[in-house]
Amino acid sequence: MPSPPRPARFDPGRPGLLLLCAVAVIAAGLSAWLTWAGRPDSVPVPAAVLSAVDVPTPIAAPSTGPSAVASPTSVVVAVVGQVVTPGLVTLPLGSRVADAVAAAGGARPDADLSTVNLARVLVDGEQVAVGVPGAPPADGPSAATPDVPALLNLNTATESELEELPGVGPVLAGRITAYREDQGGFTSVDELQEVSGIGPSTFADLQDAVTV
Repeated sequence: MPSPPRPARFDPGRPGLLLLCAVAVIAAGLSAWLTWAGRPDSVPVPAAVLSAVDVPTPIAAPSTGPSAVASPTSVVVAVVGQVVTPGLVTLPLGSRVADAVAAAGGARPDADLSTVNLARVLVDGEQVAVGVPGAPPADGPSAATPDVPALLNLNTATESELEELPGVGPVLAGRITAYREDQGGFTSVDELQEVSGIGPSTFADLQDAVTV
């Protein structure tokens, strides 16, 4: 039995093969050109626009190195006078004079502390004098204040008390009490000038010593 005929094969030959290669190269080049031509165009940004854009300035962090100024935490004072160990003492900030005296070994048994305000807050670099003759009196509420004589009330004073006033004797004291009784009391110190025998000089001595 005869075999069926084989299908014929296409053979372009050498010239046809070269032609196919040329067509493939042209197609690839055309595709590459179309891709390049279709890319978006870059638009240059003018320099003036760039300069108008605010660029944030970096904020420097606070310095934490050795150059940073630290707040003082202590005070150094000199303790002199009647203490056990006079000299310089270093104490925490806010310490008081009593702390400085204690740091110097305490006051001696015979030390006079009346001129020392033990409650005062210390200041760096100061000198604390304990029981030193001629030292200035201590400041603050604990310092002793001289007694101020009380003013004599013209409406309640007796004749004997009035006689203790400068320039007032028994006769003038009687006139003051008589005027007080006649007028129903003094309403001001200036009324003393209405009393017979009290002139400008006597009134000048009395006006700062009496009240109503």
